[in-house]
Amino acid sequence: MNLRQLRNGEVNYYRIKDFLTGEWLFKLCRDKELGKVLVKAIKCPPGVRFAQLEGNSMVFQQSQKEGWLYDIISLTQADQNDKLSRKVVDTLEQVPTLIRENYEIKPYEEAVGKTAPGKHWVTLSKTEDEKAMITLFLLERAWTLSPTTPEEKLTTLQEQEKLKPTERKKEIDTGQTWKCPICGDEFRLKHIEKETTTKHALKKT
Repeated sequence: MNLRQLRNGEVNYYRIKDFLTGEWLFKLCRDKELGKVLVKAIKCPPGVRFAQLEGNSMVFQQSQKEGWLYDIISLTQADQNDKLSRKVVDTLEQVPTLIRENYEIKPYEEAVGKTAPGKHWVTLSKTEDEKAMITLFLLERAWTLSPTTPEEKLTTLQEQEKLKPTERKKEIDTGQTWKCPICGDEFRLKHIEKETTTKHALKKT
């Protein structure tokens, strides 16, 4: 019987609310002995495409640059039947703009120190930057499946924000003053009423 070697590591869970795709639950496993980090999608937003990403993972490994981990850039795509596949990018131009603008991009050989068939471009993330790794999962695996672009989604959210009714606010000067016993500054007590709350504030006279 083969026994798998047990290694010490860390496991963290993150609940993410992505403005473009929805709510996610990620498990991040850190193998300190091998210097690897695995990001795995435990729960995905509803939808045929996103459901196929459940259990999907990305592995970040040590690069030649000390303190930085690399990930081979591959983008998820869907066919006309919503069946998913991944394509490793061949050229820098194929890397999404958001990834190019927010991550350090290097040729595979430069980042790893060797060549490998079918591996061309990688991202570099700081070893401790778990947020950057999870964000990269969303950018490479999920955003490419969204029926709307980030720009379209932002426009929709901004329009919805404009349609929200403005909360009514009523501020009443009580006429009472309070003097600081240390510096001598005087303040007037304000009674502030909102639709759902009431509070008080001191304003310098």
